[in-house]
Amino acid sequence: MEEETGGRPQGTLATQQPAREGTPPAHAGGGARLGLPQATALVVGNIVGTGIFLLPASLAAFGTVSILAFGIVTLGALALAVVFGRLGRRIPASGGPYAYAREGFGEFPGFLNAWSFWITAWAGNAGIAFAWVGYVVYFADAAFGLDWSSVPAQVVIGLTGLWIPALINLAGVTKMGLFQLVTTILKFAPLIFVAIIGLFFVQADNFGPFNATDGSWIGALSVAAALVLFAYSGVESASIAAEKVSDPERNIGRASVYGTLACAVLYMLGTIAVFGTVPHDKLVDSTAPFADAINAMFGGSAWGVVMAAFAIISGIGALNGWTLLVAEMPMAAARDGLFPKMFTRMRGGNVPWAGIVIGTALTSITFVLAFAAENAFNTILLLAAFTTVVPYLFSAAAQLFWLATGERQTARKGLAWNMTLAVVALLFSFWMIFGAGSDAVFQGTLMLLAGIPVYIWVKASRGEYGPKEIKHITTGELR
Repeated sequence: MEEETGGRPQGTLATQQPAREGTPPAHAGGGARLGLPQATALVVGNIVGTGIFLLPASLAAFGTVSILAFGIVTLGALALAVVFGRLGRRIPASGGPYAYAREGFGEFPGFLNAWSFWITAWAGNAGIAFAWVGYVVYFADAAFGLDWSSVPAQVVIGLTGLWIPALINLAGVTKMGLFQLVTTILKFAPLIFVAIIGLFFVQADNFGPFNATDGSWIGALSVAAALVLFAYSGVESASIAAEKVSDPERNIGRASVYGTLACAVLYMLGTIAVFGTVPHDKLVDSTAPFADAINAMFGGSAWGVVMAAFAIISGIGALNGWTLLVAEMPMAAARDGLFPKMFTRMRGGNVPWAGIVIGTALTSITFVLAFAAENAFNTILLLAAFTTVVPYLFSAAAQLFWLATGERQTARKGLAWNMTLAVVALLFSFWMIFGAGSDAVFQGTLMLLAGIPVYIWVKASRGEYGPKEIKHITTGELR
């Protein structure tokens, strides 16, 4: 990648602010850090959850136009990954999109970004847990003949699946990083197998029509894209956990791009392989499309149990990574005085235990309440998709702002390319908002506005009224 700055930023967002009593500065705390493999695994693990194991069946209802949707969304996700890498060089501070919005546009936009992503993290975890429970129930029945389909049983399973990753994260970043690396490898193995070997079993007749809906193919493309949008949530993971990443100026960008590229290849080849090995009319109603694909390739039904086991591993790995992020974003904002101070409480020097516990508790409540709602899974994911996009949009806008104004010592070399990437990422973010649907946008906006009283409370508790001057990272000037 080409350099676009005239040197490393002098410090980070948090270190430029006066240290608050009892609060360590960014990059403080010492302890182990995530190297490039672990940081890449964090990105991959957060992107690839349980959704990929069901996604081909959902997309089949729209026809092979959904493969085109996958391609377009993949390009947008890669543009975002590169933008996050560029921004990570400018501001290698924990909080990622929050830090970029705050430095670029001020304190209140920074707060909204932190609040929005925090909602994404704990609400999205409830959605992951919801899908994860389904695979656990299937595995228990198919492998051991156990019926865990009752609501009380599913609630217990889901809460167990939520708090195991929380305990792993509370044990420290080293154990969390190792667990993330292992689960990422294990989840990739069967998906890669289907994605590669399955291509040799593809039959053209299985793909079905280009547009399987009653409407136009453009409409089918947009709806299919909406389903794909949330599948790429997590491209920003390394930037948010910057404080936990070694050499963040280099590794944030590389981990973001490498992780997204790996997921893109897996998603595209896996979807094509499943589409081509499972007849379209069967795939539309499938509850385990990858298992059906393997069964179609080799015969028998035992593969469903194997794939369910790997889906369980995939889900717990995704929950492990997102549990870290549910604490990192509010911790970064709290250090800057924009979130309640309790989110800065650390254990062992670098474990934000308060954020982990509070976030997991909110996820648990959301998960339990979801059983009382109709189409709870889709509602949770679409809401989380919208709240994910808000930080994406502000991050792309911040990059575009700094490139256009030259405020960040932007080099002329590669300027046009970097501007193009920022514009693509910005437009992609708008498309993601459109794809989330009016209901999700309305509900998400209400949840964003619900954060305003929290912002007022935090400001008042600090004795601050009106906008606060922010110190420019590179020049030290107040603005």
